[in-house]
Amino acid sequence: MQSTARRIAPRWTAAAAAVALASGMLSALAPTAQAAATVGASLPFTSVEAESATTDGQKIGPDYTQGTVASEASGRQAVKLGAGQQVEFTVPSAANAVNVAYNVPDGQTGTLAVYVNGQQTGKTLALTSKYSYVDTSWIVGSKTHHLFDNTRVLLGQSLKAGDKVALKASGTVTVDVADFEQVAAAGQAPSGAVSVVDKGADPTGQADSTQAFNSAISAAQGGTVWIPPGEYKVGSALQNVANVTLKGAGNWYSIVHSSHFIDQMSSSGNVHIQDFAVIGEVTERVDSSPDNFVNGTLGPNSSVSGMWIQHVKVGLWLMNNNDDLVVENNRILDTTADGLNLNGNAKGVVVRNNFLRNQGDDSLAMWSLYAADTGSSFENNTISQPNLANGIAIYGGRDITVKGNLVQDTNALGSGIAISNQKFADPFSPLAGTITVSGNTLVRTGAINPNWQHPMGAIRVDSYDSAIEANVNITDTTITDSPYSAFEFVSGSGNGYAAKNTTVDGATVDKVGTVVVQAEAQGAAKFSNVQATGVGSAGVYNCPYPNGSGTFTLTDGGGNSGWDSLWSDCSTWPQPGEGNSDPDPTRNLAKGRPATATGSADVYTPGKAVDGDANTYWESTNSAFPQALTVDLGSAQAARRVVLKLPPASAWAARTQTLSVLGSTDGSAYSTVVASHDYRFDPASGNTVAVDLPSGTNLRYLKLNVTANTGWPAAQLSEVEAYLN
Repeated sequence: MQSTARRIAPRWTAAAAAVALASGMLSALAPTAQAAATVGASLPFTSVEAESATTDGQKIGPDYTQGTVASEASGRQAVKLGAGQQVEFTVPSAANAVNVAYNVPDGQTGTLAVYVNGQQTGKTLALTSKYSYVDTSWIVGSKTHHLFDNTRVLLGQSLKAGDKVALKASGTVTVDVADFEQVAAAGQAPSGAVSVVDKGADPTGQADSTQAFNSAISAAQGGTVWIPPGEYKVGSALQNVANVTLKGAGNWYSIVHSSHFIDQMSSSGNVHIQDFAVIGEVTERVDSSPDNFVNGTLGPNSSVSGMWIQHVKVGLWLMNNNDDLVVENNRILDTTADGLNLNGNAKGVVVRNNFLRNQGDDSLAMWSLYAADTGSSFENNTISQPNLANGIAIYGGRDITVKGNLVQDTNALGSGIAISNQKFADPFSPLAGTITVSGNTLVRTGAINPNWQHPMGAIRVDSYDSAIEANVNITDTTITDSPYSAFEFVSGSGNGYAAKNTTVDGATVDKVGTVVVQAEAQGAAKFSNVQATGVGSAGVYNCPYPNGSGTFTLTDGGGNSGWDSLWSDCSTWPQPGEGNSDPDPTRNLAKGRPATATGSADVYTPGKAVDGDANTYWESTNSAFPQALTVDLGSAQAARRVVLKLPPASAWAARTQTLSVLGSTDGSAYSTVVASHDYRFDPASGNTVAVDLPSGTNLRYLKLNVTANTGWPAAQLSEVEAYLN
C-alpha cells in the first residue's frame, strides 16, 4: 500500500477494562488436531542463512530495533565481513547458481569473490548501496530503511550437496542469506513466435529496444513474442498490450532492464507474461511516479508466471479490470514500495506460489479503492523481510481468502497479516462477506509502531475507519517467535470502531514476547483450540481505547490452553518478557538487548557482550579507567544474579577485573547494587564469574563499572547475562 502513514492512537491513557468472557474463557481442554497442509511457496532454490555458515567475520543480531541492519535481516541475524574475510556455505542440494542478500554501508560498493571447495572460481557478486537506504519522510514513524539488496551469479559449474561455497569480501559487507539454485538450461523459442531480436531489439542492452518490443507485440497478436537470451533496454513503458504472450528463455537468461515495463489503464486481456527478468533502476520511492513492472491492467484472463522482478517501486500495481488474473511462481525482490497491490475492482484474482523479499511497504496487498476486490486470494506465497509495513494486508473487500502463506520478519510499521478497514482514500469498500485466513505460518512477525511505541501483533484485525461487519474466520494458524503479540484487535485511528465477528479456530502459538490476544477495540471474537507456550507477559491484554468506548468480548470455544492470565494494568503496555510471572525463569534477560559503553576499542563493540556468543567480546578504550557497560533489559526486572564471561579459549590467561554493579529504572539515576570487588576470570574454570544481587533488586538498566584489569589495560567482557534466579 502506497503512502501508508499507519498511525495508531496512543494507549497510555486507557483505563483498566474488564475482560468480558463467555462460557468460561480459556479452559484447558484437549487439543484438536490440525490437518497438515502445504505452507508457503514451492521454490526452485534453497536458502541458507549466513549466521549458520562458517565465517571469520562477526555475527550480528538478533535485533528488533527499527533501522538497524540486523533487524531487517532474515532471522534478524546476519554476518558482517571486513576486507578479506569470508563466509562459507555448505551447499544443501545440487546447484549452479546463487543469489545473495547483502548490505554495504551507504555510499559504498564492493564485491564478493566466489570460491568453490577452496578454489577461486573467477566469479564475483557485485555489491552496491545504490538501491538501499530509502527515506520516506512523509510516512509518520518511518526511518531510513530498505537496507538490504540482492545480487546473483551463475557459477559456471554444477555443485552437489555438501560442496562448499565461500564468499570473500573486498570491503565491508553484511551477508544475510544465500539462495542456491539449479537453473535449467535456457528455453527455446516456441514454434511460430515473433522474436524481438528479429524486430530490431538489441540483446547487448546498449540500444533502446522499446520500439522492437512494440513491433513484436503488434505482429504476434494471438501468439507469442519471444525474448531470446540477452539483456534488453526498454526505456519507455509498453502500452496496448493485449491478446499476446511475452515469453523469455528463463529469468536467468532473458533480462529486460526497465523501471516501468507495462503501463495501461485498459486491455482486452489474455496477456501472458512468462519466464524472463525485469530489473529496474528505482533507487527511491516516489508515489506519484508509476515506476512499476505492471502499472494498471493486463485485462481479464491474463497471467504472470516465472518472472524475476527487481529494483522497481511496485511489482504489480493493478487497477481496473484484471478479472481472473493468475500471478504465480514469480520472485519479487527489492521493491521500494509494495510487491503487489490489487488496487480495487479485482475479481477472481489468484496470487499463489510467489517469493517476495525486501519490500519497502506491504509485500502483498488488496486495497478496495473505487470498487471492492472480490473473490480474490493470496495462496501459498513465501514472504520475507518487508521492512516498513505488513507481509500481507487486506484493506477492505468482499469474500477474500488468505491461505497457506509463510510470512517472516516483518519490521517497523506492520504485522504479518493485517485485515483492516483502513481506507487511506475514498471511495472505499470496507470488509464484507467472509474473509478467510487459513493455514498461514507467521515467524517473527509484528513490531513496535514507532509513532506511539505501540506493539503490532502477528495478525491484526483493524477497524481503523469503520466497524468490521464482515465475518473474519482465522483457522489453523502457526505463530512462532512473535516479538510482541499473536492476535491484535484494534481501531487504529483511535475512533473506537468495533472489531466484530472474528472467529479464531486452531492455532499454535510458540513464544510471544507479550500477550496472545491484544484487544484494544470494542467488539468480539471467539477462540477455539488455540494452544500457546512461551507466553512472555500474560495471556490477554483487554483494554479498549478510547476509555469507555465499549468492551471486547472473548468467547471460549474450548480447546484453548496456555494463555488464561490477564494483563492487569491498562495504563502501561507489557514489555516483552514482563508479566505477573516469568514463563521461563532461566531466561537470560540481557541476551540481545541494547548495550552501550563509555568507550570501545576497534571492532570490540558493546553489542558483542550480549550477542549470546562467548567467543566475541567488548573491550573498552584502552588505558582509560574507569569504563562502564550498560545493558537495557527492556523493563524493570527483579534480577537476582549476573553472570560475566570472557572467551573460554586457553589463550585468554587468567586475570582479575575490579568492578561494581549499578542499577537504574529510568536510565538516569543509578544506585550501587553490588559494591566494587575483585573478580578472577580463569580459563581453567570457564572464564566465568557469577555475581549475586541482593534480594529486592529491581532494575531495567544494568551497569557494570570496571576500574581495573590485571590482564589488559581495559575492561573486557564477552558475555553479560542476567537472571531472575
